[in-house]
Amino acid sequence: MTAADDILLVYDKQCPVCDFYCQRVNVDRSAGSLVRIDARERNDVLAEITSLGLDIDEGMVLKVGAQLYYGADAIHELARLSSKRGFFNRIASSTFRFKPAARILYPVMKAGRNLLLRTLGRTRINNLGKPDNERF
Repeated sequence: MTAADDILLVYDKQCPVCDFYCQRVNVDRSAGSLVRIDARERNDVLAEITSLGLDIDEGMVLKVGAQLYYGADAIHELARLSSKRGFFNRIASSTFRFKPAARILYPVMKAGRNLLLRTLGRTRINNLGKPDNERF
C-alpha cells in the first residue's frame, strides 16, 4: 500500500546495476517518499504501465502523482527530485538533471544492462507478453 504523495520507482531488481542505482538514489523529502518497486512482481502500477504499452524491459518507470516518466525521462525526473545528499546522489543528480545527458546516456546504460542480464542468464520481464521475448 502506498501513500498519495509517494513517488514510485519501478525497475528490474534482478539487474545488479539497476538495483545498486535504485537502492542508493533518494529524493528530497519535500518531493515525497520514494517507494522502490520490483518490476518482476505483479502489482497495480505494473498493470498501469502495461496498459499504456510501456515495455519495462526497455526502461524504468517513475510515477509522480498521476504522471508517469519512462526511460531517460524517468532518470531525468529522478535527478531533478534528488536529495543531492551524499556523494552518489550529487553525482547522479548532476549527470542526469540535464535532459540531453539523460537521453544520451540512458540507451548506453540500457545496452550495458541487457548485456549483463544476458551474461547472467536472466530472463526478460516481458510485461507486454510479446511472443519469443523471454531472453535478452
